[in-house]
Amino acid sequence: MLKQLFNKLPRKSSKIDEDESTRVVESPRASGKCHNRQQGGGAVLKRASSSAVFPASMVSGIEPLVPFKDVPNGEKMNLFVSKLSLCCVTFDFTDPGKNIADKDVKRKTLVEIVDFVASGSMKFSEPVILAMCRMCAFNLFRVFPPNYRVNGVVASGGENDDDDPMFDPAWPHLQLVYELLLKFISSSCLDAKVAKKYIDHSFISKLLELFDSEDPRERDCLKTILHRVYGKFMVHRPFIRKTINNIFYRFVIETEKHNGIAELLEIFGSVICGFALPLKEEHKIFLWRVLIPLHKPKSLGVYFQQLSFCITQFLEKEPKLASIVISGLLKYWPVTNSQKEVMFLGELEEILEGISMVEFQRIMIPLFLRISCCINSLHFQVAERTLFLWNNDHIVNLIAHNRQVILPIIFPALDRNIKSHWNPAVVNLTHNIRQMFLEMDEKLFISCHTQFKEEEAILISEAEKRKEAWKQLELAASLKPVIGNTAVLVSPLMT
Repeated sequence: MLKQLFNKLPRKSSKIDEDESTRVVESPRASGKCHNRQQGGGAVLKRASSSAVFPASMVSGIEPLVPFKDVPNGEKMNLFVSKLSLCCVTFDFTDPGKNIADKDVKRKTLVEIVDFVASGSMKFSEPVILAMCRMCAFNLFRVFPPNYRVNGVVASGGENDDDDPMFDPAWPHLQLVYELLLKFISSSCLDAKVAKKYIDHSFISKLLELFDSEDPRERDCLKTILHRVYGKFMVHRPFIRKTINNIFYRFVIETEKHNGIAELLEIFGSVICGFALPLKEEHKIFLWRVLIPLHKPKSLGVYFQQLSFCITQFLEKEPKLASIVISGLLKYWPVTNSQKEVMFLGELEEILEGISMVEFQRIMIPLFLRISCCINSLHFQVAERTLFLWNNDHIVNLIAHNRQVILPIIFPALDRNIKSHWNPAVVNLTHNIRQMFLEMDEKLFISCHTQFKEEEAILISEAEKRKEAWKQLELAASLKPVIGNTAVLVSPLMT
């Protein structure tokens, strides 16, 4: 019985492999599945070289370890497919001493394939494209180890920008596969009309999922490859934009955890540069529903530069959107996070540098109500950065033309800074701005000063009335006898 059982095992394994390979050939779009075959040594390589995954005519009688220069031109594509089949085998890199010889064989084979693709000597046929996509799927499309995160937070600290990045131990092979995929997609020998059947929505979705990798080197390679895919496969452009939008939505609304937001925004920055004018409604919705809400997460500092660039590109395309963007910034203004507040002020200055007078007048009242709060911030960097806005000539010109509205809003903040702010640099800057307004319109300045003093006197009078009312209540409570569980007003202890 045991003998019969053991005799059945190889045949069963062979059947599974044959069935699996047949499924892949019949349905190439299923090639996005990642199969991690971690088996030992030469047996794996031998079986891979004679795999039934590809058409028999493409691999029959060809040894995959033979160099390309040793076969005639007519057989080079067959050898190419055979080598791709060999590279579908993956290894466990967590143990550096395991399968050393086989790993080196695969590495050398990948280097050889990269050089062959870079040479651009032959057109890639449909079976070759299928073989390439399948090999990339085997090596790249994978689920990241769960031990990278604990309860959705990166194990090394999560939101701290100073955390050391985590590097994938399989990078020696992954890097070559990414380089191969990049050269393959960029090659003039690849017909986009044929390749789009295999580099399809499923393949692109799996590629975008890899942007959550902890390894910055992998995200950088993915960024370059997705650029090429977006440029070469025009038919997939709407799908790519929609899928990236969904990643952003999930990040903002649900998780606030994703490692590739900066890279995805960098890709979108170049995409926005290519938008035709006038902007489509789809693109304006992307600005309002995606880019502006991306200012909300705590990890803004990780991708702020790329986000700011995207916003700037939109405003260069259509300056009328400036008031919408500023309204969005005011909506998500970080009142309890001073570092983010400084970043917001920097972006605000960049937007105001290019804003028109009409757009400025639409949002100047809510804008300067917020600026007056920032002027009085106890965090000296926030107050200082806000006061530095007056160093910008264009902003000063906008304020000067609308001083009748703006000065009454910010005058109380300037006066409070001079009287009570703890930082000498902030006080000096406030004095300079106050003097600027005095020289700009002395009559208006005196009027605002008089009005402020009157309002201050009213506030002081109301405060005195409240204080006197409390004294009367305390006196009445002290004269009333205590009965049962009646609350008693206890005077503070004398020190």
